[in-house]
Amino acid sequence: MERENMTGVVERVQKHRAGLRKAGMRPVQIWVPDTRREGFAEECKRQSALINNDQHEKDVLRFLDETADREGWTA
Repeated sequence: MERENMTGVVERVQKHRAGLRKAGMRPVQIWVPDTRREGFAEECKRQSALINNDQHEKDVLRFLDETADREGWTA
């Protein structure tokens, strides 16, 4: 990208971020698991198998289902 175009992009981004801050927002960085990583799916399956038929897990899922606010959601 040409330096002139880069300056325009930087200014637009700064203006956009300033608007968000003015609106009461703040930037937050989060780290999440890399779902593209080799072995990710296998690890998910392993962890799922550990809680399969676990009574505590069933209780948690039942609680979440009973307390979920689904008003306005469509399937």
